[in-house]
Amino acid sequence: MKPLQFNNLEVRLAKTANDVDAAQALRYRIFYEDMGAIPTTQCRALKRDIDRYDEVCDHLLVIDLEKTTDEKPCVVGTYRLLLGNIAETTTGFYSENEFDVKNFIYAPEEILELGRSCIDGDYRRRGAMQLLWRGISEYIDIYAVKLMFGCGSIHGTDVDDAKRVLSYLHHYHLAPKSMRPVALSDKYVSMNLMKKSALDIKQIQRELPPLLKGYLRVGGYVGKGAVIDHRFNTIDVSIVVETENLSGKYRSHFQRDTVQSKPHTPTIAAE
Repeated sequence: MKPLQFNNLEVRLAKTANDVDAAQALRYRIFYEDMGAIPTTQCRALKRDIDRYDEVCDHLLVIDLEKTTDEKPCVVGTYRLLLGNIAETTTGFYSENEFDVKNFIYAPEEILELGRSCIDGDYRRRGAMQLLWRGISEYIDIYAVKLMFGCGSIHGTDVDDAKRVLSYLHHYHLAPKSMRPVALSDKYVSMNLMKKSALDIKQIQRELPPLLKGYLRVGGYVGKGAVIDHRFNTIDVSIVVETENLSGKYRSHFQRDTVQSKPHTPTIAAE
């Protein structure tokens, strides 16, 4: 895909091991140092968020060009992308550790799992998220992706604190059965915790995590049941987005004249 630039920020796919390392370093700072996730021994020693999926995924990066050197890219935002045809022959999907997604992973059309999204705190008001979404739009065009999915997280592991948001998602955004993920039975946490009539919709929408709110704005759905991820200090829900919605609503919002394409740079797999 072609790198895209907005002011001093550029979005592109990782091309080298250094690119992937910089994304893993950012993930470590955000997930473990800022949000209280519990690192593995390897992650703690390296100060990197690393797992077996990194080797088979594409890594979408937002880079601050003004702070980047030839040896060290300044990665300030990232998303991890795993295509269905790759997952099928390698690791499977990360989401399968928490959710049953068999309703759609065997579909003939290409699907895409999104994960490990994070942005440096200093860049959350500088268009980094918009560039990531713009990059995803380009990516789904290239690979003709028809459906995207992944885990959306609510910070913390207290279900009672999250009951308003979980109930709202269950009552108003539950996926159709034909494409509905379901939390694995041994990890299943009900999301139907409050009556629909008791929900203060406007207040709950203000409480929604920004990433979840973004998925819902493009017509995204949630699966049935949530999962508590004690390692990452989150409550996870499964998100499903039909890409025709992303192509319409989000693309019209983020494809602006201020986002400029740069000359094509071939993408190679990270080492």
